[in-house]
Amino acid sequence: MARLRRMLILLVSTFVGVYLLLCGTAFALQRSMIYPAPKASIPLKENQGFSRLPLEGDLFVDVLHLPAPEGAPTVVHFHGNGEQLLGQLEYGQRLREWGLGFFAVEYPGYGASPGSPTEDGIYAAAEAGLKLLRSKGVPAERMVLSGRSLGTGVAVEMARRGYGSRLMLVSPYTSIVDIASLAFPFLPATLLVRDRFDTVSKAPGVNLPVLIIHGERDTLIPVDMGRRLGTRFPKATVETVPGAGHNDVLERPGSTRVDRMAAFALGGP
Repeated sequence: MARLRRMLILLVSTFVGVYLLLCGTAFALQRSMIYPAPKASIPLKENQGFSRLPLEGDLFVDVLHLPAPEGAPTVVHFHGNGEQLLGQLEYGQRLREWGLGFFAVEYPGYGASPGSPTEDGIYAAAEAGLKLLRSKGVPAERMVLSGRSLGTGVAVEMARRGYGSRLMLVSPYTSIVDIASLAFPFLPATLLVRDRFDTVSKAPGVNLPVLIIHGERDTLIPVDMGRRLGTRFPKATVETVPGAGHNDVLERPGSTRVDRMAAFALGGP
């Protein structure tokens, strides 16, 4: 009996040790999983609209600005966690064809911008970019906030802080805690996650017109998260895309979703 007790104690101790080690590893590596932080493969050229925005200390982030025609709205876009600023140029150019301006802010540690990404650091860079845009004569009522995937949490936080007149969210999530709980159901995500991007709790306080676009076959951020957010924002329209996943919801052949977003940014329903 004593031998059996010792074996049980050893098994339980081993299980607890392995589990705690797994929790510690997840805690230590979480930011590398949340922020893959691709680097710019070519220089960002000023004649294409790129420039550097100084931050506190010796840090900076790059920004992309394609000015709007006189009196037209400017879409302020925050990209996904596996993207970078350089990849937003084509999206911005397409919106310009609709008569819109385009402004995007890089995240610390992404592209050619130094530093390491964190939730607070990304918010600081985003707000610095919005203040820069405002100093260029673009008031809040002509800013349309836009986010994709990770960037939806940034866009919602900027809306919560009083920026923008409209909000467009592509493949949004309720919170990083919820995403982590789906990916690792055996871990205590509520205790481990540091950068929470808790959109679902902020949504009721964002009283702007909101357009949510979500792929129905999204295996990274389930479409039910987009639908749930649609019930939390006071003024939200949810449009799901049959057959679309996470990375092709705007890019599928024949897709008109970017045109839909442009029409919404110009004041449409």
